[in-house]
Amino acid sequence: MNTRVEAVSALEQRVGHVFEDRDLLERALTHSSVGDGARKVRHNERLEFLGDRVLNLLAAERLLALDADAREGVLSPRLAALVNGKACARVARSIGLAPAMRLSGSATKIGARESDGVLGDACEALMAALYIDGGLEAARTFFNMAWQEEFDTPANARGSDPKTRLQEWAQSLGLPLPGYVVVKRTGPDHAPIFTVAVTILGHDPEHGEGRSRQEAEKAAALTMLLKREG
Repeated sequence: MNTRVEAVSALEQRVGHVFEDRDLLERALTHSSVGDGARKVRHNERLEFLGDRVLNLLAAERLLALDADAREGVLSPRLAALVNGKACARVARSIGLAPAMRLSGSATKIGARESDGVLGDACEALMAALYIDGGLEAARTFFNMAWQEEFDTPANARGSDPKTRLQEWAQSLGLPLPGYVVVKRTGPDHAPIFTVAVTILGHDPEHGEGRSRQEAEKAAALTMLLKREG
């Protein structure tokens, strides 16, 4: 058994699903660089498109189950933190996706196998393949297992305070500091909900909600950071 065959087998064990359609799994693991344009190769870009939608559905479903009273303005940045490319790349590494992938020799030489973008896209493609081969329940079982650490570790705990990170990002581009404005306050005096808009010159404003102004500012900053990071 060669190294890649072993890696694919180990991946299936970690995912918890043995694929009936082996071609589907192979396509999910095939990067568009394979063949280097010399021949037609079925790669994972179309599966990535579907997997992104499946991932968003499962993440939103679980967020609602975990906090039935959370408002949309609070849920949106949490959802974005769970489904962005960096989160998918972390999951891909945790399940050993990289050694199971097919890439061209040239792409491998330049380090594409360890790229956040390549790994994140392959993780989404794998999600789609699970959905097609085993149904939504198979995809959900994998998601609940593989994304557990993402739920356990809030996005703003992966680095410095999101307001500080956003300020540093703006300064790195020579832009003025971010501005924060309370655009709405709802709820009773003893349990208010603040909605804050953050603005940076040349970029669309983003919004966040929280039970204090500071919490709402952090949520808005995190949303803008995630939009910038993709």
